Amino acid sequence: MVNKLVIIGPAWPLRGGLSAFDEKLASTFTSQGIDSSIETFSLQYPSFLFPGKSQYTEQPAPKHIKINAGINSVNPLNWIKMGWQLKQAKPDLIIVRFWLPFFGPCLGTILRIVKWNKHTKVISIVDNMIPHERRMGDKLFTQYFAKAIDGFLTMSDKVSKDVRAFSHKPILLSPHPIFDHFGESIPKGNARTLLNLPPTDKIILFFGFIRKYKGLDLLLKAMATPLLKNSGIKLLVVGEFYEDPAPYKALINELGLTEMVILHNEFVPDSEVKKYVCSADFIIQPYINATQSGVTPLAYHFEKPMLVTNVGGLADTVPNNKVGIVVEPNVDAIAQGIMKLYENGASYYVPNIIEEKKKYSWETMTRNFLILHQQI
Repeated sequence: MVNKLVIIGPAWPLRGGLSAFDEKLASTFTSQGIDSSIETFSLQYPSFLFPGKSQYTEQPAPKHIKINAGINSVNPLNWIKMGWQLKQAKPDLIIVRFWLPFFGPCLGTILRIVKWNKHTKVISIVDNMIPHERRMGDKLFTQYFAKAIDGFLTMSDKVSKDVRAFSHKPILLSPHPIFDHFGESIPKGNARTLLNLPPTDKIILFFGFIRKYKGLDLLLKAMATPLLKNSGIKLLVVGEFYEDPAPYKALINELGLTEMVILHNEFVPDSEVKKYVCSADFIIQPYINATQSGVTPLAYHFEKPMLVTNVGGLADTVPNNKVGIVVEPNVDAIAQGIMKLYENGASYYVPNIIEEKKKYSWETMTRNFLILHQQI
């Protein structure tokens, strides 16, 4: 029985999809009568390790969610302090987020101390067990973290298999729920007016922070193929570069795409997201490797057909030729897939999207956490 629950992970005032997820998870548990709170970071990353412009949001704190920013990811004395506080608080369940090995020593230490109370069970929700970009020490840090966990909840079969390489504790798969805090959809024409985009152009969207594994370079090269170059399709790229943008900008110039690519190189606050998503005909995820994606539930929420590459767990939640197109991660396949989206038209996919997205509720995820808690 879970009466008191703590989530450890990013939350306000930290920005981004992980924070939004943890806050929604906490509010869903609270609505079900479970005393829920979030322990987040006073220092998440040292500034020299953070690739973006800012770790913090300018949005107001979410209402009706208890958030304490007390964890310092690089201070071992803080880890002992936080572990002792949570040990004394004796929550029935701690849900701890794991997405980078960097956090293994911090979180692993806190959780070991908590479990001295012989009461609290710990479930990790794992975004990535093996990072997209590997560094020295990753395996050791992940092993240290995994030994403190009683059970794992994953959002793709790929991550479940990665977890099994580190632990034999119970694993439960529960797909990424649909984000619904971005507001209602607005008409495409209205969205384009707000963004000063041509009302009748064909526009596809690449959304989210930009790193090598997300395959933006493949998409740019696809835009330069004869199939797309003369199609009238434009690419809207929205997101903050988490690496040097110069090679991408050089590629746009080299391929002659300056009139076909619209760059919005900024982090987009939650209140602005719908303008960009609703302005697009289709959402494109040309990833080179992946586990799961927060962009897919975003597309489901706004009922936008999508193209994803057949890597990691991306295809698991995008039935091919029903809610979008699944292609191999190469230039020609991506180009052909984009053309197929336009040949079929959005109206072909939307009824299937409306039906398929019923599977991805937050209530399903909270129920799965409670089921897993009973197993550990």
